[in-house]
Amino acid sequence: MKFINNIYRTKHVLVLVLGIFLLSCTQHDNVSSPNNTDYIDPTIGNVAMFLKPTYPTIHLPNQMLRMFPVKYDYLTDQIEAFPLIVAKHRDYGLYQLKIVQGEVTADSWKKNMFIDHDLEVFHPWHYSTYLIDDHIRVSFVPSARSAIYKIDFEQTKQRSILLQATPDLESEFKEGELMLEDKLKYTTRGTESVTRVMSTYVYAQILDENDALIKAAKVNADGERLTIQIPDEASKTVVVKYAVSYVSADQAKMNFDKELKGNSFDEVLTKGKDIWEHTVSQIKVQGGTEAQKRTFYTSLYRTYERMVNINEYGKYFSGYDGKVHKSERPFYVDDWVWDSYRAHHPLRTILDPKMQNDILNSYTLMYEQSGWMPTFPQVHGNHMCMNSYHSASIFTDGYRKGLRDYNVEKAYEGIKKNLTEGTFIPWRQGITRRPIDDFFHRNGYFPSLAKGQEETEPMMDGFEKRQPVSVTLGMSYDFWAMTELAKELKLQSDVVKYAPHANDYKNLWNEKHRMFIPKDEEGNWLDIDPKLDGGLGYREYYDENNGWTYAWDVQHDIEGLTKLLGGKEAASARLDQLFRESLGTNKSSFYVDGSNSTGMVGQFSMGNEPSFHIPFLYNYFGTPWKTQQRTRFLLDVWFKDNIFGIPGDEDGGGMTAFVVLTSMGIYPVVPGEPYYTITSPIFEEVAVELQNGLTFKVIAKGASKKNKYIQKAYINGKEISSPFITHDQIMAGATLELELGELPNTEWGKNPIVPVYGN
Repeated sequence: MKFINNIYRTKHVLVLVLGIFLLSCTQHDNVSSPNNTDYIDPTIGNVAMFLKPTYPTIHLPNQMLRMFPVKYDYLTDQIEAFPLIVAKHRDYGLYQLKIVQGEVTADSWKKNMFIDHDLEVFHPWHYSTYLIDDHIRVSFVPSARSAIYKIDFEQTKQRSILLQATPDLESEFKEGELMLEDKLKYTTRGTESVTRVMSTYVYAQILDENDALIKAAKVNADGERLTIQIPDEASKTVVVKYAVSYVSADQAKMNFDKELKGNSFDEVLTKGKDIWEHTVSQIKVQGGTEAQKRTFYTSLYRTYERMVNINEYGKYFSGYDGKVHKSERPFYVDDWVWDSYRAHHPLRTILDPKMQNDILNSYTLMYEQSGWMPTFPQVHGNHMCMNSYHSASIFTDGYRKGLRDYNVEKAYEGIKKNLTEGTFIPWRQGITRRPIDDFFHRNGYFPSLAKGQEETEPMMDGFEKRQPVSVTLGMSYDFWAMTELAKELKLQSDVVKYAPHANDYKNLWNEKHRMFIPKDEEGNWLDIDPKLDGGLGYREYYDENNGWTYAWDVQHDIEGLTKLLGGKEAASARLDQLFRESLGTNKSSFYVDGSNSTGMVGQFSMGNEPSFHIPFLYNYFGTPWKTQQRTRFLLDVWFKDNIFGIPGDEDGGGMTAFVVLTSMGIYPVVPGEPYYTITSPIFEEVAVELQNGLTFKVIAKGASKKNKYIQKAYINGKEISSPFITHDQIMAGATLELELGELPNTEWGKNPIVPVYGN
């Protein structure tokens, strides 16, 4: 009987243990099953190969209040300051704070704050670090137009918050409440330069851990410097709640009341996390590795840094006419369209067409307010940067994808003015046409200086140079985009007059080099090495990239480029050569001038925007399996989930949008044409929840590093033989299903039929 009882007891113990084990496994799965936000790491790419790193920006999606600690890059173990707001991408911010324990001296303003990287916390909605020397923890959470710094001191004696601004700083402090006004100044480039000035306002409260005003705090204002002294009797935790405005001091207070009044640090943190989880969960993925998910969702997070809505509850200040406007509609600024038209705007058109409509409306209003359609719109006005007028592209692309909730005719007017009345001189957008532009309109190319010839155009930038090939190719595309929009608006006379400029790129095609080579004003080819000549960034002839990259910069006329290359087979072989061609010199010499051309594979530069569409050109040449091989390789090699994980300037979503789209298995090679080309996705399933309530899916069972070649493809169960999908199909909730294999199917897509808009 004892033996039986032991068996009975043992059996129940085993059942109990097994039940606990199964329950713990289930609970463990629930706990460890990550939210998509768990994959976001703002430190990815924080160390650059040569140029600018990514910054660990803390913000809510597309909102004006952004912050990152001021330091050169991730490797630096000292923080210079904590800004109250980063007004424009990659800027170090306005109203910079330092936290000091001990006596404030002249050296306190110069001293950096020593940190331990392992004690930093980085999330899009929350940042925290520990200042080793002063034994202080600094934490930060953002809202849309406001934010909170929480400062935990280990001591209560001699505590100060230092604020550095500009000599224009004005302040008012009373019983724990602080009002600030300062000036944001920006001087445009060129001999016709102007200085724009706009006010920025801050309303802040200095609070204790119970959210009560520290009325005994004292402020010492000394020009551009402000010292806030915390009384010894106050709590160890000091909370700085503040809101920012570009409209007025009263508006800053209103922003504060609407967003922070009655809300604690933890409540703002939780709300921010929920907003981010909702935002990035619009795209759900299955399959792939943990590292690939980290890269993917971090890239997706970065695409929401720009543009930013600066409408403040019914009002916005425009740097384009210096006035405050009343409007309930968002007003978006901070964009670099030379970078973002390629993938960033098209991605947003899928994910948030309402926002993209508002962005196009904002561009149109900027034109109405300033007289020029902007290309690099920032909070203070248009930033003259790069070359060409690619704002034409985002309107044509949006219009053909159904985005028309703005004054389209007025937008077209601005696009046309840029292209017909504006200068094409790099970094001079918004300046009227010059004699060198008249030459372009007459001859169909931007002329190069002859070798040894001194610059004759006083408006030319001494560093940026003429960039004649990139300007000619870029303007050819822009004239195409403009005249395609003119077709939509039934402006036939403009189509007849300006459409021929879309072919201007052919004027610089050189049969000997089989690429685009500069010509001087006499029509003579320059005898150059298109790999290495042109000085820093090859700017005397190209721009940031050499002739091998610009050999493919004809997105709008791939058929014409194919003919120049001798047909599809020859074009595919030439594209192979791009990825295999040597640097032409050793790496150390190459990067003296080619520091923008990073992430090199042969002569292909993954780290610069004009290269993004190039691997997808195989789809047009009848060898799509090579696109599948190249894109998978490029993502695997150059976009790692670590601090070195971005191969070039990320440009506030410009590059990471490429990662998001390519990882999904689609890419918009020709912005302005409402279709996407297909490649092998990273994940086994991607589900995009569209704003219209439908879901677009990409299914690729078994997708992996080896299992990447498309054998067959189906859209909504119907087999397709060409690697393309239309925007309408995506927005109708299509399912794109790809059968993958380890070896290429060289027959699939061999005779591609490219979608034709309107058919």
